[in-house]
Amino acid sequence: MSPADPNQPNEAARLTQQLIDHGYTKRQVAGMLGRDASLVSQFFTKGKGASMVGALRQLVRAVRGGERDEETLSGIAEANTSRRRTRTGQKARVRGKDTVGEAGGSMAGRAGRQAIRSGAGHLAPVVHETGRAGGRLAFTVRMKADQYVYSAGSEQDSGGIRRGFVPRADGTEERTYGSAGTGGFDAAEWSRRVADHHGDVTEAMKTWLVETGRAIADADIQYLEVRGWIPGENR
Repeated sequence: MSPADPNQPNEAARLTQQLIDHGYTKRQVAGMLGRDASLVSQFFTKGKGASMVGALRQLVRAVRGGERDEETLSGIAEANTSRRRTRTGQKARVRGKDTVGEAGGSMAGRAGRQAIRSGAGHLAPVVHETGRAGGRLAFTVRMKADQYVYSAGSEQDSGGIRRGFVPRADGTEERTYGSAGTGGFDAAEWSRRVADHHGDVTEAMKTWLVETGRAIADADIQYLEVRGWIPGENR
């Protein structure tokens, strides 16, 4: 690809520059997009980034609206990233949003503290679309370690999942519930749970953790990731 004209940057570069103008670095933008920083630089030098435009537009919109939490912004970007295609027209295997709907399809989203407080509503489509497609779900939850009922690694907490928890220096732990290896959770059931909580994914997850005896009643979720897939290929 020929070098980009610095006087006529493409849309990916223009949107990235808007994020830079709001105080983010190219490396931070790359982290939000789930890509290497060198790719973001190539938005400016080589005119790349067409597949990132949708995600960048949503990032700019969120930042203009006052969102600053990078984990939340990463979740927004992930839910709006188009996967590039190979020369044969097949979707390339890169990080980003896929679409459930057929065997092997998948999608994911994540939410940081700010989005958590407002219910992590942008995660609801992952749950509902996977549920409509008859898929399965897995979750990663971060809370203070003393808000979990069972000790890390307990079979009663996240049985059958190897290395299903990650301790952190700030006293929180990430624990994984469900996986392709263990079959995951019925997405249709979780779609009903989320609907019962009027689209509040945070509250649906907290209720499940408390109901199943995994968390104390006043638990405070700090991070939540949802992964959905349609069984049909090794994942």
